Amino acid sequence: MATLTLAPMEGVVDVYMRDMLTRIGGFDLCVSEFVRVSQQRYPASVFYHLCPELKNGGRTPAGVPVHVQIMGGEAGVMADNAAFAAELGAPGIDINFGCPAKTVNRHDAGATLLQWPDRLYEIVSKVRRAVPECVPVSAKMRLGFADKSLALENALAVEAAGAGKLTIHARTKMEGYRPPAHWEYLRPIRERLCIPVVANGEIWTVADYEKCREISGCDDVMVGRGVIARPGLGGEIMASRKGSIHSPAFGWPEIVTLIGEYRQLITGMGNPPREAGRLKQWTKLLGRTYPAATDLFMAIRRFDDPRDIMAVVKKMEQRAMAAA
Repeated sequence: MATLTLAPMEGVVDVYMRDMLTRIGGFDLCVSEFVRVSQQRYPASVFYHLCPELKNGGRTPAGVPVHVQIMGGEAGVMADNAAFAAELGAPGIDINFGCPAKTVNRHDAGATLLQWPDRLYEIVSKVRRAVPECVPVSAKMRLGFADKSLALENALAVEAAGAGKLTIHARTKMEGYRPPAHWEYLRPIRERLCIPVVANGEIWTVADYEKCREISGCDDVMVGRGVIARPGLGGEIMASRKGSIHSPAFGWPEIVTLIGEYRQLITGMGNPPREAGRLKQWTKLLGRTYPAATDLFMAIRRFDDPRDIMAVVKKMEQRAMAAA
């Protein structure tokens, strides 16, 4: 049965966004923001900070499992941290070989490792051996670092090392997030591997989701920026999977209400400037789907107090209700 996974996005898809999006619905699985592993086994507080759902059986309040993602280049230390995350109740471990950030890649982690398939094999195999068999281990990678020449070799290394699933962002590190995503490169990989291959990259609408599955041959899909820009996308995809006639899940009035709900969730940060930053960040991303969000962002972009932001949102909500 096809699955839809909510992608890990550092500083974007945190515990609050996972809570909101999984309550909206459509997702079978989430992956946490990465735990950057380096030189030591981290204390429980680090894992609880990035994946508070560990205190709730590894699930969001809506009941969707959250696998813990780890990232690093030292196989032994990665294995130690993976084993500890499993002890803390992680329902699954995911290994990040896809992060394109320069700061990450300069420190022997993320997509830079795609230059050495043998290192992918070593890391995955040590993590797999360190984690109880009942806890699934997966990995996420890109099609390559500078080019795509090692895409299949890297994927085969991950499978041979014992991963039970592989997610592939259909671009190289050097391509970053520039469109298009090269879904066509996923099909030959999927045809060679025995484990599930999950397609990821440039899925903004149900039509993109369906086209990605058709071109890649992958049943399973991971969505990231698309659902941040269109919060109802998971539900729309679920309706499509069930053969329902779907329409956009949310109009602008519903989005304004969601912004208010998100504001209530992020009060858990206890840091008003950070809360204001998250509100502005999400509002800007919503502008891809909702033109009114761009107007809202322009009105709030200089505010550092979430109360000032929500005063503007409230006015927009009142106008939207009056126009409905």
